[in-house]
Amino acid sequence: MPKILLIGSQGQVGQELEKTLPEVGEVISLSRAQLDLSQSETIARVIETIKPNFVVNAAAYTAVDKAESEPELARQINAQAPAIMAQSSERIGATLLHISTDYVFNGQKNTPYLESDLSDPLGVYGLSKRDGEEFIKKAGGSHIILRTAWVYGLQGKGNFVKTMLRLGQEREILKIVSDQIGSPTWSFDIAIRITEIIKNIEKVPTGIYHFTNSGSISWYDFAMNIFEEAGKLGIPLKLQQVIPINTDQYPTPAKRPAYSVLSNQKLTDCLGSYPPYWRDSLKKMLAQVQ
Repeated sequence: MPKILLIGSQGQVGQELEKTLPEVGEVISLSRAQLDLSQSETIARVIETIKPNFVVNAAAYTAVDKAESEPELARQINAQAPAIMAQSSERIGATLLHISTDYVFNGQKNTPYLESDLSDPLGVYGLSKRDGEEFIKKAGGSHIILRTAWVYGLQGKGNFVKTMLRLGQEREILKIVSDQIGSPTWSFDIAIRITEIIKNIEKVPTGIYHFTNSGSISWYDFAMNIFEEAGKLGIPLKLQQVIPINTDQYPTPAKRPAYSVLSNQKLTDCLGSYPPYWRDSLKKMLAQVQ
């Protein structure tokens, strides 16, 4: 069985990977507390001491707005640390699987983004993730860069689904942005896909791939679906009204892409299976909230 080093094991996707990766290999998990991604020498030493067959990087600086005031930290974790991982992986002949984001795009398209489309980040977070991708490619080793979007799950307090459930229990009226379009993606489905990639690595050449749940929706309509499904499950809500608003009515430090739907076709062609529909995955996730 291959040896798999999982970095960022306590994150939203990392906790799901801890459940799925043992199916395909021996897993060594490291949390943020166990591996400081601001220490370049430590990253290299850990990888080259463990000598895994695969390095799965599920760690990231994901505070999109905060990144605007912490650009150095965002770049250290999202760009420089992955560069060290890629260089170290190349030296020992390991494959690096790295999670990236829809925020590398500017959102000006109106059809799903392809892996070959030009990246043009709107803010510090997206720029740091784009630089991470470039550094990984430059290292020249075996790698899979997996871009995803709108990630939510049972873990993590800050994800959209958990936030909506909390606010829906606290408030009677909510205002939600309705002019940003994307694909909500369950962290468990990402973990399943990464596990499938490792299991079928010979079918997935080095490069960039997209993976989200299939389908697309606005934040407003996503919120409405969350509340509808929560109601069916008997999750108590105080909420009475949800008001759609435009992005300019909800200013944030970082700009968001207005449209960031990613095409799943490339990876689907490699693995022969299409991602689950976003609403089906939402139902499964919410059923576990109880």
